[in-house]
Amino acid sequence: MIRFLKRNAEQERTYALLLDDIKRTKSDLELAYSNFENVVDPDLIDCCIYQVNAAQLRYKFLLGRVKQYEDSCAKSPLKLEGLPHEKCTW
Repeated sequence: MIRFLKRNAEQERTYALLLDDIKRTKSDLELAYSNFENVVDPDLIDCCIYQVNAAQLRYKFLLGRVKQYEDSCAKSPLKLEGLPHEKCTW
């Protein structure tokens, strides 16, 4: 039972960190778009394009990781003998 609680707490922490990373990446993406709309120097435009692309790729990666976590939880929730589990709790 202790192992389950420790594992569950670790999964919740990992999931919360992923969601926090998504929020920060979304903010970074919005900032990159804002910068792109306001620059006029060609070198800065290239830099902003790079930042937008990097933020988009990171956002896509993190969304994929969250989906992986949620799918694995839905397909194979933890089962303990004698304890019914209706849903995954992370």
